[in-house]
Amino acid sequence: MLQVHEIREHKEAYITALVKRGLEAKTNIETVLQVDEERRSTQAKLDEILSQSNAISKEIGILFKNGEVEKANELKARTTELKENSKTLQEQLNKAVETLQELLYSLPNIPHESVPAGTDENDNEEIFSEGEIPKLSDNAMPHWELAKKYDLIDFELGVKITGAGFPVYKGKGARLQRALISYFLDKNTSAGYTEYQVPYLVNEASGYGTGQLPDKEGQMYYVTEDDLYLIPTAEVPVTNLFRGDLLMHNELPITCTAYTPCFRREAGSYGTHVRGLNRLHQFDKVEIVRIEHPNNSYAALEDMVAHVKEILRDLKLPYRILRLCGGDLGFTSTLTYDFEVFSTAQDRWLEVSSVSNFETFQANRLKLRFKDINGKNNLVHTLNGSALALPRVLAGILENYQTPEGIKIPEVLIPYCGFDIIS
Repeated sequence: MLQVHEIREHKEAYITALVKRGLEAKTNIETVLQVDEERRSTQAKLDEILSQSNAISKEIGILFKNGEVEKANELKARTTELKENSKTLQEQLNKAVETLQELLYSLPNIPHESVPAGTDENDNEEIFSEGEIPKLSDNAMPHWELAKKYDLIDFELGVKITGAGFPVYKGKGARLQRALISYFLDKNTSAGYTEYQVPYLVNEASGYGTGQLPDKEGQMYYVTEDDLYLIPTAEVPVTNLFRGDLLMHNELPITCTAYTPCFRREAGSYGTHVRGLNRLHQFDKVEIVRIEHPNNSYAALEDMVAHVKEILRDLKLPYRILRLCGGDLGFTSTLTYDFEVFSTAQDRWLEVSSVSNFETFQANRLKLRFKDINGKNNLVHTLNGSALALPRVLAGILENYQTPEGIKIPEVLIPYCGFDIIS
């Protein structure tokens, strides 16, 4: 959530920056400042009345003590009037605060100056690519056919017990899935990230804290009776571990990793781009989260990018990195790098990770601060990234490692799988 004093100080710059997102925000920004001015004015009036009321109350006490009952009773009538006025002003203040909060929740984060302008994924900027795309035989298959041939994943069985987008992993498919999770966690913890096991359901405050609410409310599964949400990513519970905390500067950075299933009610569509593992309602992901000093957050972002690069190099999958344009940037992010693996059998790129810096946007919602070396309280910067999302990584492995003899296992995963080929 943007900070009002920052909006006031950088009004024109913010309006210009939000154009990168395709958002004409001048009216929204001016409304925020107008409501905040009303809030501040009402607060000042209320403070003045409360001050008067306190002063009169003290005077009444003195008058009663001195036996001047008539004068004291006259002042008591004045305090009754002030109380009524203060009640009215408090109601006006509460309404202004609520309206301001709703307005601020509706504004996305300000894009970083390096974010390219653009309207959708076609305007994203490729900044890096690595790895050789393998040449497959003429009878090479996409992963959903390979999964059926080798009895690795049963999509129809998932439909039977739940619905589309909930696959059942079997045999070596389940082993390979588990191997990837273990490898990712080991890779992250060896890089200094502390592993957490967190709940898969969160309350409304957690959803608001990281920005999934109200922006992505329709994409989340909601448990109505308990007022809880199934998590769309481990970012939500992990970042909320620190909601409301005041950290010391020497506690930063805080680095976390967690494996969770993820649940997303994405709108259904048809075609090969959503077949098999390409788009699911339930999928596994290993996440990395960082709580950083504002001075260090962009160095931390580059470190996270380098970390994901290393994982994909270990897996020997061809990949590229995109800097997302304003129109494709997530609501809470100021700068995001997407990693995509090339699916040779599908002849297309598949997103496997997003690494983002949110600066103070989430921290302001979370009331997550740190006390700097001078004793002043400041908002931290929060960052997160997928390291990695499993479905499309698994799809890339199945398709890129297929041979006439079977599907080879990436060397780094063999100790986790216990086998080197699926045949």
